[in-house]
Amino acid sequence: MALTIGTAEPAFPQTEPPQTESGALTPEPDAPVVNLLPESFADLAERLSPAVVNITTTTNVAQVDRGPAPVLPEGSPFEEFFRDFMERQPGQGGPDGPGPGQRRSNALGSGFIISADGFIVTNNHVIEGADEVVIELYTGGELVAEVIGRDPRTDIALLKVESEEPLPFVEFGDSDAARVGEWVVAIGNPLGQGFSVSSGIVSARNRTLQGSY
Repeated sequence: MALTIGTAEPAFPQTEPPQTESGALTPEPDAPVVNLLPESFADLAERLSPAVVNITTTTNVAQVDRGPAPVLPEGSPFEEFFRDFMERQPGQGGPDGPGPGQRRSNALGSGFIISADGFIVTNNHVIEGADEVVIELYTGGELVAEVIGRDPRTDIALLKVESEEPLPFVEFGDSDAARVGEWVVAIGNPLGQGFSVSSGIVSARNRTLQGSY
């Protein structure tokens, strides 16, 4: 899930619509509808994409005991097949199996760099329970990240990476100034398929936050 950002300035001029004597709003007859839409988000996407990161998390989870290998008659043509199969299973050391072990589970997410010294904002559900967090920069480089803090209620987490060079970053806007109906742009790396950009509008404000995300 990509974090959503909005432009700090309105994408088009804002004017008050005319009113009738009764106070009812009336549309301007000569107002071209096409002017209500931004021409392109390309410049915004090009400017902000270098501050977007892909996040890969690794979690060590208990491996279910698969039990001993099937007992086959000596010389069976399947004996070698089953022995090789069992030895390739995570947490299984051989045909008899050592019991429950560990396996590594990976997950993906997106985040934004918010300072040149490597602070990153992402979703809490992306890093929750992770044993290792690695971020991939827009340029393709990778850095190990440390979880600084997280808030499950708002689904926000703060990470920190160490970089030899200052990192490109985005600044927080004023959410109190956002209005329902204004344009927003979402930039992220969904499912690890590469950086993508999508647009929409602010659909609501002041919603009560409940449950998980």
